Amino acid sequence: MRKVILYIAVSLDGYIADSEGSVEWISGQDKNVEMEDTFTPFFSGVDTVIMGKRTYDQIVTELSPDQWPYGEAMTYVLTHHSEEEGTENIRFRNMDVCQLVEELKQESGKDVWICGGAEVAQQLIANNQIDIYHLAIIPVLLGNGTRLFGATDKKIDLEMIRTKKYNGIIE
Repeated sequence: MRKVILYIAVSLDGYIADSEGSVEWISGQDKNVEMEDTFTPFFSGVDTVIMGKRTYDQIVTELSPDQWPYGEAMTYVLTHHSEEEGTENIRFRNMDVCQLVEELKQESGKDVWICGGAEVAQQLIANNQIDIYHLAIIPVLLGNGTRLFGATDKKIDLEMIRTKKYNGIIE
């Protein structure tokens, strides 16, 4: 069965974006050291991406405006507005993310990547629908911004599988 993986960078104090919505702070300790590519091997195991509309907008306007970075992977962009016109591989949906994940888990295919943002992740976390938390903990304290983890009404037990450290980042 497909796994639902939250693969995301987070500050040490739990933020995925700073107070202005920027992710420019995501880097290792030494700016002169090339970042280790942990994304490519991860992405080879997924064929579906889920993200919120603000994450999508940030990708297409700021992070990768010239080329869609997720190639042929089927991408679902969740929006609170009426569904927009997408492309063959990008579909806008005005629906509950938990329902979408349930539907996708019944289909065959590779794993499902929860790309962001916080609202999407928090709904899935609250409903215990994240199978794997793959967090890149960036050595910075932002103090405020967009929190990855919201309040939950129950404890969620997790199991540490492994850790890896490179250039100050812990995955």
